Amino acid sequence: MPEFTQRFSLTGKTALVTGASKGIGKEICRVLTDAGADIAAVARDRDGLSEVKMTVEAMGRRCLIIEADLATVEGPTNAARAALKAWGTIDILVNNAGVTAIESILEAKVESWDWIMAVNLRAPFLLAQALAPRMIEKRAGKIVNVSSQTSEVALHNHAAYMASKAGLNALTKTMTVEWAQYNIQSNAVCPTVIMTPMGEMVWGNPKIGDPMRAKIPLGRFGKVVEIADLVLFLASPASDLITGQSIFADGGYTAV
Repeated sequence: MPEFTQRFSLTGKTALVTGASKGIGKEICRVLTDAGADIAAVARDRDGLSEVKMTVEAMGRRCLIIEADLATVEGPTNAARAALKAWGTIDILVNNAGVTAIESILEAKVESWDWIMAVNLRAPFLLAQALAPRMIEKRAGKIVNVSSQTSEVALHNHAAYMASKAGLNALTKTMTVEWAQYNIQSNAVCPTVIMTPMGEMVWGNPKIGDPMRAKIPLGRFGKVVEIADLVLFLASPASDLITGQSIFADGGYTAV
């Protein structure tokens, strides 16, 4: 094996990925599997999880599927416990699950705010809290939080979503302050619009999507594999010096 591929190899590693049944999460599972990782796939969609399991196992790796509602307090905690019970340790945590509601501040419902905060911010906190102790014992671990370019640049009708992702970036930095001493690297990935089912819901209408695309210097939205590849880098030994960073995969949007 060429030396550079060893630096990106996840052979012998276990990865827990949330929001694993579709979109970016599903692609993250495929890419991490291709690099050699076993996958604990967490989501609510049983059928989608079954597809992920077939993909992972067809590539010769193990796949543990865990049905969990991350909007609840019990969901993330039980998911972590299930993964630890099955495999003893999780080397890589990818907090990918995310939800949104398109509401202006004046029209936003408290229920929407609480739901978005629970899934986008509280669930990553609870999963990291549950899985980090074993990483600390091993003095090794990777945490990748999938955030958003909206953590930095405001959009109309995204108040709760933006606040949750800005909070996730801040949580990532706090993880670094507390856990880097144990050789745990924690980073956030901040994509521009990716045409997942959620992206299609928000940006699929050309009247909304085209003006947004025009603001991106590269002139296009992102692809799921581009985000999955960045997650792979941050999950691999190649990124061992990088921690506490919010890395924008946004086609130059935040540079303008």
